[in-house]
Amino acid sequence: MTEKLLVLVTCSSAAEARRIARAVVEARLAACVNILPGDVTSIYRWKGKVESARERMLLIKTSRKRLAKLRAAVERLHSYDVPEFIALPIAAGSPKYLAWLEECLKKSRA
Repeated sequence: MTEKLLVLVTCSSAAEARRIARAVVEARLAACVNILPGDVTSIYRWKGKVESARERMLLIKTSRKRLAKLRAAVERLHSYDVPEFIALPIAAGSPKYLAWLEECLKKSRA
């Protein structure tokens, strides 16, 4: 098991997805964010009713050390009252990719 995580976040629009993705990568809270093309249809219960929405999905690569700050940033930047934020462990990966991910998360010494 690695210390790396894949975080799932849905967004209300492509613009919101890009804004959140750029902010968390620039802050080194994520090494990479994939914005899945096209809409995903979400069906969920909200305030006692079954609702549906077209959303954009973010796949955010980060580490356990950065998770709390990443969650706070997503909650601050997101338009939803309760944004989806689900962290899944990355059990294994190519050593070169995992090393790159770690390097991207390090604070610069500039």
